[in-house]
Amino acid sequence: MQTIIMAGGKGTRIQSLASDIPKPMLQIDGVPVLEREIKSLVHQGFKDIIITVSHLGSVIMDYFGDGSKYGATISYYMEEEPLGNAGALFKLREQLTEPFLLLNADVVFDIDFNRMAEFHKRKGGLVTLFTHPNSHPYDSGLIIADNNGSVSSWLAKEDERPVYYKNRVNAGVHIVDPKVLDLIEIDSDKIGKRDDATGKILKVDLDRQLLKPLSGTGKMFCYDSPEYVKDMGTPERFYAVEKDFKNGIVEGKNLSNKQKAIFLDRDGTINKYVGFLRNEKEFELLDGVAGAIKEINNSGYLCIVVTNQPVIARGEVSFEELEMIHNKMETLLGLEGAYIDGLYFCPHHPHKGYEGEIAELKFDCECRKPKPGMLLQAAKDFNIDLSQSFMIGDSESDVKAGAAAGCKTVLIGDEDYGQDITVGSVKEYIDLYL
Repeated sequence: MQTIIMAGGKGTRIQSLASDIPKPMLQIDGVPVLEREIKSLVHQGFKDIIITVSHLGSVIMDYFGDGSKYGATISYYMEEEPLGNAGALFKLREQLTEPFLLLNADVVFDIDFNRMAEFHKRKGGLVTLFTHPNSHPYDSGLIIADNNGSVSSWLAKEDERPVYYKNRVNAGVHIVDPKVLDLIEIDSDKIGKRDDATGKILKVDLDRQLLKPLSGTGKMFCYDSPEYVKDMGTPERFYAVEKDFKNGIVEGKNLSNKQKAIFLDRDGTINKYVGFLRNEKEFELLDGVAGAIKEINNSGYLCIVVTNQPVIARGEVSFEELEMIHNKMETLLGLEGAYIDGLYFCPHHPHKGYEGEIAELKFDCECRKPKPGMLLQAAKDFNIDLSQSFMIGDSESDVKAGAAAGCKTVLIGDEDYGQDITVGSVKEYIDLYL
Protein backbone atom coordinates (compact mmCIF):
# COMPACT_ATOMS: atom_id res chain seq x y z
CA MET A 1 0.00 0.00 0.00
CA GLN A 2 1.34 3.43 -0.95
CA THR A 3 1.64 6.17 1.64
CA ILE A 4 1.21 9.87 0.97
CA ILE A 5 2.48 12.25 3.65
CA MET A 6 1.28 15.84 3.30
CA ALA A 7 4.17 18.01 4.48
CA GLY A 8 3.59 21.23 2.58
CA GLY A 9 2.07 23.41 5.30
CA LYS A 10 3.85 26.49 6.60
CA GLY A 11 3.15 25.77 10.26
CA THR A 12 2.52 29.39 11.15
CA ARG A 13 1.40 28.54 14.72
CA ILE A 14 4.73 26.94 15.58
CA GLN A 15 7.17 29.26 13.80
CA SER A 16 8.71 30.30 17.11
CA LEU A 17 10.22 26.80 17.22
CA ALA A 18 10.76 26.17 13.50
CA SER A 19 11.13 29.33 11.46
CA ASP A 20 13.92 27.98 9.25
CA ILE A 21 12.85 24.33 8.85
CA PRO A 22 9.56 22.62 7.95
CA LYS A 23 7.52 21.69 11.00
CA PRO A 24 7.89 17.89 10.51
CA MET A 25 11.67 18.33 10.79
CA LEU A 26 11.47 19.43 14.42
CA GLN A 27 13.66 17.10 16.43
CA ILE A 28 12.91 14.99 19.48
CA ASP A 29 16.06 13.59 21.08
CA GLY A 30 17.98 14.56 17.96
CA VAL A 31 15.66 12.78 15.50
CA PRO A 32 13.20 14.67 13.26
CA VAL A 33 9.57 13.74 13.84
CA LEU A 34 9.14 12.89 10.15
CA GLU A 35 12.11 10.50 10.29
CA ARG A 36 10.56 8.67 13.24
CA GLU A 37 7.33 8.32 11.30
CA ILE A 38 9.01 7.07 8.14
CA LYS A 39 10.92 4.46 10.15
CA SER A 40 7.67 3.33 11.77
CA LEU A 41 6.01 2.98 8.36
CA VAL A 42 8.93 1.02 6.87
CA HIS A 43 9.06 -1.27 9.90
CA GLN A 44 5.43 -2.20 9.19
CA GLY A 45 6.03 -2.81 5.49
CA PHE A 46 4.84 0.53 4.10
CA LYS A 47 7.88 1.36 1.98
CA ASP A 48 6.40 3.17 -1.05
CA ILE A 49 6.14 6.76 0.17
CA ILE A 50 5.24 10.02 -1.57
CA ILE A 51 5.82 13.25 0.35
CA THR A 52 4.10 16.42 -0.81
CA VAL A 53 6.22 19.45 0.00
CA SER A 54 6.10 23.19 -0.45
CA HIS A 55 7.38 25.57 2.22
CA LEU A 56 11.11 24.85 2.70
CA GLY A 57 10.51 21.56 0.93
CA SER A 58 14.14 21.28 -0.17
CA VAL A 59 15.10 20.70 3.48
CA ILE A 60 12.96 17.55 3.52
CA MET A 61 14.07 16.35 0.08
CA ASP A 62 17.76 16.85 0.86
CA TYR A 63 17.48 15.05 4.19
CA PHE A 64 15.57 11.95 3.07
CA GLY A 65 16.68 11.71 -0.54
CA ASP A 66 15.27 8.69 -2.33
CA GLY A 67 14.62 6.92 0.97
CA SER A 68 17.07 4.09 0.29
CA LYS A 69 18.95 4.59 3.56
CA TYR A 70 15.66 3.87 5.37
CA GLY A 71 14.74 0.86 3.25
CA ALA A 72 12.04 2.89 1.50
CA THR A 73 11.34 4.35 -1.91
CA ILE A 74 10.53 8.02 -1.42
CA SER A 75 9.37 10.39 -4.14
CA TYR A 76 8.14 13.96 -3.85
CA TYR A 77 5.55 16.28 -5.26
CA MET A 78 6.54 19.93 -4.97
CA GLU A 79 3.66 22.40 -4.78
CA GLU A 80 4.97 25.50 -6.49
CA GLU A 81 1.65 27.21 -5.71
CA PRO A 82 -0.71 26.43 -2.80
CA LEU A 83 -3.09 23.70 -3.93
CA GLY A 84 -5.09 23.18 -0.76
CA ASN A 85 -4.52 20.10 1.36
CA ALA A 86 -5.93 17.76 -1.30
CA GLY A 87 -4.88 19.43 -4.54
CA ALA A 88 -1.74 17.34 -4.87
CA LEU A 89 -3.81 14.15 -4.82
CA PHE A 90 -5.41 15.15 -8.12
CA LYS A 91 -1.99 15.93 -9.59
CA LEU A 92 -0.86 12.44 -8.54
CA ARG A 93 -4.03 10.67 -9.68
CA GLU A 94 -2.39 8.58 -12.42
CA GLN A 95 0.11 7.14 -9.91
CA LEU A 96 -2.65 6.10 -7.51
CA THR A 97 -4.13 2.76 -8.54
CA GLU A 98 -4.92 1.19 -5.15
CA PRO A 99 -6.12 2.43 -1.74
CA PHE A 100 -3.38 4.46 -0.05
CA LEU A 101 -2.51 5.76 3.40
CA LEU A 102 -2.95 9.52 3.62
CA LEU A 103 -1.15 11.13 6.54
CA ASN A 104 -0.84 14.72 7.71
CA ALA A 105 2.72 15.63 8.67
CA ASP A 106 1.32 18.04 11.27
CA VAL A 107 0.21 14.97 13.22
CA VAL A 108 2.48 12.80 15.35
CA PHE A 109 1.43 9.15 15.23
CA ASP A 110 2.42 5.61 16.09
CA ILE A 111 -0.22 3.26 14.70
CA ASP A 112 -0.51 -0.38 13.72
CA PHE A 113 -1.32 0.46 10.10
CA ASN A 114 -1.67 -3.17 9.04
CA ARG A 115 -4.52 -3.53 11.52
CA MET A 116 -6.15 -0.41 10.07
CA ALA A 117 -5.65 -1.68 6.51
CA GLU A 118 -7.32 -4.98 7.39
CA PHE A 119 -10.28 -3.04 8.78
CA HIS A 120 -10.52 -0.98 5.58
CA LYS A 121 -10.52 -4.09 3.43
CA ARG A 122 -13.12 -5.79 5.62
CA LYS A 123 -15.50 -2.85 5.49
CA GLY A 124 -15.13 -2.39 1.74
CA GLY A 125 -15.63 1.38 1.79
CA LEU A 126 -13.91 4.11 -0.16
CA VAL A 127 -12.48 5.88 2.89
CA THR A 128 -11.51 4.84 6.41
CA LEU A 129 -11.02 7.59 8.97
CA PHE A 130 -8.83 7.00 12.01
CA THR A 131 -10.99 8.26 14.86
CA HIS A 132 -10.35 8.45 18.58
CA PRO A 133 -11.55 10.20 21.74
CA ASN A 134 -9.70 13.26 22.95
CA SER A 135 -9.64 15.54 25.99
CA HIS A 136 -11.47 18.41 24.29
CA PRO A 137 -14.28 17.04 22.11
CA TYR A 138 -16.39 20.12 22.86
CA ASP A 139 -14.21 22.22 20.52
CA SER A 140 -13.21 19.48 18.05
CA GLY A 141 -14.85 18.26 14.88
CA LEU A 142 -17.03 15.25 15.68
CA ILE A 143 -17.71 12.15 13.62
CA ILE A 144 -21.14 10.56 14.06
CA ALA A 145 -21.40 6.93 12.96
CA ASP A 146 -23.89 4.07 13.09
CA ASN A 147 -23.33 0.79 14.92
CA ASN A 148 -21.47 -0.60 11.89
CA GLY A 149 -19.00 2.29 11.97
CA SER A 150 -20.41 3.92 8.83
CA VAL A 151 -20.11 7.70 9.04
CA SER A 152 -23.53 9.31 9.08
CA SER A 153 -22.46 12.92 9.67
CA TRP A 154 -19.35 15.01 10.09
CA LEU A 155 -19.69 17.99 12.41
CA ALA A 156 -17.11 20.75 12.19
CA LYS A 157 -16.27 22.85 15.26
CA GLU A 158 -18.70 25.55 14.23
CA ASP A 159 -21.58 23.19 13.37
CA GLU A 160 -24.48 22.69 15.72
CA ARG A 161 -24.10 19.41 17.56
CA PRO A 162 -26.34 17.19 19.68
CA VAL A 163 -26.63 17.96 23.38
CA TYR A 164 -24.94 14.61 24.10
CA TYR A 165 -22.53 12.88 21.76
CA LYS A 166 -19.92 10.14 21.56
CA ASN A 167 -16.39 11.43 21.94
CA ARG A 168 -15.21 10.49 18.46
CA VAL A 169 -12.81 12.87 16.70
CA ASN A 170 -11.19 12.68 13.27
CA ALA A 171 -7.42 12.42 13.77
CA GLY A 172 -6.11 13.33 10.31
CA VAL A 173 -5.07 9.79 9.36
CA HIS A 174 -6.88 8.09 6.47
CA ILE A 175 -6.99 5.22 4.03
CA VAL A 176 -8.38 6.48 0.74
CA ASP A 177 -9.45 4.67 -2.39
CA PRO A 178 -8.37 6.85 -5.35
CA LYS A 179 -11.84 6.37 -6.85
CA VAL A 180 -12.91 9.13 -4.44
CA LEU A 181 -10.99 11.60 -6.58
CA ASP A 182 -13.14 10.70 -9.56
CA LEU A 183 -16.34 11.63 -7.74
CA ILE A 184 -15.53 15.34 -7.99
CA GLU A 185 -15.54 17.11 -11.31
CA ILE A 186 -12.32 19.09 -11.06
CA ASP A 187 -9.87 19.69 -13.88
CA SER A 188 -6.53 18.86 -12.26
CA ASP A 189 -4.75 21.16 -14.71
CA LYS A 190 -6.61 24.14 -13.25
CA ILE A 191 -5.72 23.37 -9.62
CA GLY A 192 -3.18 25.94 -8.41
CA LYS A 193 -4.11 28.40 -11.16
CA ARG A 194 -6.16 31.56 -10.93
CA ASP A 195 -9.79 31.24 -11.94
CA ASP A 196 -10.73 33.87 -14.51
CA ALA A 197 -14.25 34.24 -13.15
CA THR A 198 -13.44 34.58 -9.44
CA GLY A 199 -9.86 35.79 -9.58
CA LYS A 200 -8.97 33.21 -6.92
CA ILE A 201 -6.46 30.37 -7.11
CA LEU A 202 -8.27 27.03 -7.35
CA LYS A 203 -7.53 24.85 -4.32
CA VAL A 204 -9.05 21.60 -3.07
CA ASP A 205 -9.97 21.05 0.57
CA LEU A 206 -9.70 17.43 1.75
CA ASP A 207 -12.38 17.47 4.43
CA ARG A 208 -14.90 19.82 2.90
CA GLN A 209 -14.78 18.69 -0.73
CA LEU A 210 -13.72 15.03 -0.61
CA LEU A 211 -14.55 13.46 2.72
CA LYS A 212 -17.56 15.20 4.26
CA PRO A 213 -19.72 14.62 1.14
CA LEU A 214 -19.30 10.86 1.75
CA SER A 215 -21.18 11.11 5.05
CA GLY A 216 -24.38 9.11 4.96
CA THR A 217 -23.44 7.23 1.77
CA GLY A 218 -22.22 4.06 3.49
CA LYS A 219 -18.84 4.46 1.78
CA MET A 220 -16.84 5.98 4.66
CA PHE A 221 -16.10 4.22 7.96
CA CYS A 222 -14.62 5.02 11.36
CA TYR A 223 -11.64 3.07 12.57
CA ASP A 224 -11.84 3.71 16.32
CA SER A 225 -8.51 3.27 18.07
CA PRO A 226 -6.79 4.50 21.24
CA GLU A 227 -3.40 4.61 19.52
CA TYR A 228 -1.27 7.74 19.65
CA VAL A 229 -2.22 10.52 17.23
CA LYS A 230 -1.70 14.15 18.24
CA ASP A 231 -1.42 17.46 16.45
CA MET A 232 1.89 19.19 17.24
CA GLY A 233 0.81 22.46 15.63
CA THR A 234 1.62 24.79 18.56
CA PRO A 235 4.68 25.04 20.82
CA GLU A 236 2.63 23.79 23.77
CA ARG A 237 1.43 20.74 21.85
CA PHE A 238 4.94 20.01 20.58
CA TYR A 239 6.34 20.04 24.10
CA ALA A 240 3.53 17.69 25.21
CA VAL A 241 4.35 15.31 22.35
CA GLU A 242 8.05 15.51 23.18
CA LYS A 243 7.29 14.54 26.77
CA ASP A 244 5.17 11.60 25.59
CA PHE A 245 7.99 10.40 23.33
CA LYS A 246 10.48 10.48 26.16
CA ASN A 247 8.08 8.63 28.48
CA GLY A 248 7.53 5.86 25.94
CA ILE A 249 3.80 6.64 25.58
CA VAL A 250 3.88 7.29 21.82
CA GLU A 251 5.36 3.93 20.85
CA GLY A 252 3.72 2.08 23.74
CA LYS A 253 0.17 2.83 22.56
CA ASN A 254 0.70 1.13 19.20
CA LEU A 255 -1.71 -1.82 19.28
CA SER A 256 0.95 -4.18 18.01
CA ASN A 257 2.29 -3.86 21.57
CA LYS A 258 0.56 -5.36 24.60
CA GLN A 259 -1.64 -2.80 26.34
CA LYS A 260 -2.62 -2.34 29.96
CA ALA A 261 -6.13 -1.29 30.93
CA ILE A 262 -8.19 -0.14 33.85
CA PHE A 263 -11.70 -1.55 33.50
CA LEU A 264 -14.43 0.42 35.24
CA ASP A 265 -17.94 -0.62 36.16
CA ARG A 266 -20.58 2.03 35.38
CA ASP A 267 -23.50 2.30 37.83
CA GLY A 268 -22.33 3.12 41.33
CA THR A 269 -18.76 3.50 40.11
CA ILE A 270 -18.85 6.23 37.48
CA ASN A 271 -22.36 7.56 38.02
CA LYS A 272 -24.64 7.73 41.02
CA TYR A 273 -26.53 4.52 41.65
CA VAL A 274 -30.28 5.00 41.14
CA GLY A 275 -31.37 1.39 40.78
CA PHE A 276 -31.96 0.52 37.15
CA LEU A 277 -31.05 3.68 35.26
CA ARG A 278 -33.58 4.08 32.45
CA ASN A 279 -32.90 7.45 30.82
CA GLU A 280 -30.17 10.03 30.47
CA LYS A 281 -31.90 12.46 32.85
CA GLU A 282 -31.09 10.09 35.72
CA PHE A 283 -27.40 9.91 34.82
CA GLU A 284 -25.12 11.98 37.06
CA LEU A 285 -21.35 11.64 37.39
CA LEU A 286 -20.06 10.96 40.87
CA ASP A 287 -17.80 13.60 42.38
CA GLY A 288 -14.16 13.12 41.45
CA VAL A 289 -14.80 10.58 38.71
CA ALA A 290 -13.73 12.79 35.81
CA GLY A 291 -10.50 13.66 37.61
CA ALA A 292 -9.75 10.01 38.32
CA ILE A 293 -10.39 9.02 34.70
CA LYS A 294 -8.16 11.87 33.59
CA GLU A 295 -5.44 10.35 35.80
CA ILE A 296 -5.96 7.04 33.99
CA ASN A 297 -5.77 8.78 30.59
CA ASN A 298 -2.43 10.33 31.55
CA SER A 299 -1.04 7.08 32.96
CA GLY A 300 -0.70 5.22 29.66
CA TYR A 301 -3.40 2.73 30.70
CA LEU A 302 -6.52 2.33 28.58
CA CYS A 303 -9.77 3.28 30.33
CA ILE A 304 -12.53 0.84 29.41
CA VAL A 305 -16.07 0.71 30.79
CA VAL A 306 -17.76 -2.71 31.20
CA THR A 307 -21.36 -2.69 32.37
CA ASN A 308 -24.28 -5.10 32.74
CA GLN A 309 -27.44 -3.61 31.25
CA PRO A 310 -30.24 -6.17 31.77
CA VAL A 311 -32.76 -3.36 31.26
CA ILE A 312 -32.34 -3.99 27.53
CA ALA A 313 -33.42 -7.63 27.72
CA ARG A 314 -36.20 -6.70 30.11
CA GLY A 315 -37.61 -4.26 27.56
CA GLU A 316 -37.25 -1.30 29.87
CA VAL A 317 -34.62 0.58 27.86
CA SER A 318 -34.02 0.51 24.11
CA PHE A 319 -30.59 0.31 22.52
CA GLU A 320 -31.09 3.90 21.33
CA GLU A 321 -31.91 5.09 24.86
CA LEU A 322 -28.84 3.31 26.24
CA GLU A 323 -26.72 4.99 23.58
CA MET A 324 -28.06 8.37 24.72
CA ILE A 325 -27.09 7.57 28.33
CA HIS A 326 -23.59 6.64 27.25
CA ASN A 327 -23.32 9.71 25.03
CA LYS A 328 -24.18 11.85 28.06
CA MET A 329 -21.45 10.10 30.03
CA GLU A 330 -18.86 10.76 27.32
CA THR A 331 -20.01 14.37 26.91
CA LEU A 332 -19.80 15.14 30.64
CA LEU A 333 -16.39 13.51 30.91
CA GLY A 334 -15.16 15.38 27.85
CA LEU A 335 -16.19 18.72 29.33
CA GLU A 336 -13.76 17.98 32.16
CA GLY A 337 -10.93 16.82 29.91
CA ALA A 338 -11.43 13.07 30.46
CA TYR A 339 -12.38 10.25 28.09
CA ILE A 340 -12.87 6.51 27.85
CA ASP A 341 -11.08 4.37 25.27
CA GLY A 342 -13.75 1.70 25.00
CA LEU A 343 -17.20 0.73 26.25
CA TYR A 344 -18.73 -2.75 26.45
CA PHE A 345 -22.19 -3.58 27.73
CA CYS A 346 -24.08 -6.81 28.23
CA PRO A 347 -27.75 -6.49 27.16
CA HIS A 348 -28.72 -9.99 28.31
CA HIS A 349 -30.65 -11.29 31.32
CA PRO A 350 -31.05 -14.96 32.26
CA HIS A 351 -34.40 -14.71 34.08
CA LYS A 352 -37.68 -14.65 32.18
CA GLY A 353 -41.13 -13.41 33.11
CA TYR A 354 -40.84 -9.62 32.66
CA GLU A 355 -43.57 -7.76 30.81
CA GLY A 356 -42.23 -6.45 27.51
CA GLU A 357 -39.04 -8.51 27.69
CA ILE A 358 -37.04 -9.31 24.54
CA ALA A 359 -37.05 -13.09 24.26
CA GLU A 360 -33.90 -13.40 22.14
CA LEU A 361 -31.87 -11.58 24.81
CA LYS A 362 -33.11 -13.78 27.65
CA PHE A 363 -30.39 -16.37 28.11
CA ASP A 364 -27.39 -17.15 30.28
CA CYS A 365 -24.62 -15.46 28.29
CA GLU A 366 -20.85 -15.34 28.67
CA CYS A 367 -20.60 -11.54 28.87
CA ARG A 368 -22.75 -10.79 31.92
CA LYS A 369 -20.60 -10.12 34.98
CA PRO A 370 -19.45 -11.99 37.07
CA LYS A 371 -18.43 -13.82 33.89
CA PRO A 372 -15.44 -12.21 32.19
CA GLY A 373 -16.73 -12.08 28.60
CA MET A 374 -16.64 -8.31 28.18
CA LEU A 375 -13.09 -8.07 29.51
CA LEU A 376 -11.95 -10.93 27.30
CA GLN A 377 -13.47 -9.27 24.23
CA ALA A 378 -11.79 -5.97 25.07
CA ALA A 379 -8.49 -7.81 25.50
CA LYS A 380 -8.89 -9.26 22.01
CA ASP A 381 -9.92 -5.93 20.48
CA PHE A 382 -7.13 -3.88 22.08
CA ASN A 383 -4.36 -6.47 22.57
CA ILE A 384 -4.55 -6.09 26.36
CA ASP A 385 -2.38 -7.97 28.85
CA LEU A 386 -5.04 -8.75 31.44
CA SER A 387 -2.48 -9.78 34.05
CA GLN A 388 -1.20 -6.19 34.04
CA SER A 389 -4.69 -4.67 34.14
CA PHE A 390 -7.24 -3.73 36.80
CA MET A 391 -10.99 -4.20 37.26
CA ILE A 392 -12.53 -1.55 39.50
CA GLY A 393 -16.15 -1.74 40.59
CA ASP A 394 -18.55 -1.42 43.48
CA SER A 395 -19.94 -4.97 43.58
CA GLU A 396 -18.84 -8.54 44.08
CA SER A 397 -19.72 -9.38 40.48
CA ASP A 398 -17.18 -6.78 39.25
CA VAL A 399 -14.43 -8.28 41.36
CA LYS A 400 -15.29 -11.82 40.29
CA ALA A 401 -15.33 -10.84 36.62
CA GLY A 402 -11.94 -9.16 36.96
CA ALA A 403 -10.46 -12.15 38.80
CA ALA A 404 -11.85 -14.58 36.23
CA ALA A 405 -10.21 -12.54 33.47
CA GLY A 406 -6.89 -12.57 35.33
CA CYS A 407 -6.90 -8.90 36.34
CA LYS A 408 -5.96 -7.25 39.59
CA THR A 409 -9.19 -6.08 41.26
CA VAL A 410 -10.29 -3.15 43.39
CA LEU A 411 -13.64 -3.09 45.23
CA ILE A 412 -14.97 0.39 45.98
CA GLY A 413 -18.21 1.24 47.77
CA ASP A 414 -20.13 -1.70 49.19
CA GLU A 415 -23.00 -4.02 48.34
CA ASP A 416 -25.43 -1.44 49.73
CA TYR A 417 -24.09 0.93 47.07
CA GLY A 418 -22.52 3.25 49.61
CA GLN A 419 -21.03 6.22 47.82
CA ASP A 420 -18.48 7.33 50.43
CA ILE A 421 -15.69 5.58 48.45
CA THR A 422 -15.93 5.81 44.65
CA VAL A 423 -13.70 5.67 41.62
CA GLY A 424 -13.12 9.35 42.37
CA SER A 425 -11.04 8.15 45.30
CA VAL A 426 -9.07 5.68 43.22
CA LYS A 427 -6.10 8.03 42.84
CA GLU A 428 -4.45 6.25 45.77
CA TYR A 429 -4.56 3.03 43.75
CA ILE A 430 -3.24 4.75 40.66
CA ASP A 431 -0.35 6.25 42.65
CA LEU A 432 0.37 2.85 44.21
CA TYR A 433 0.27 0.65 41.11
CA LEU A 434 0.79 2.76 38.00
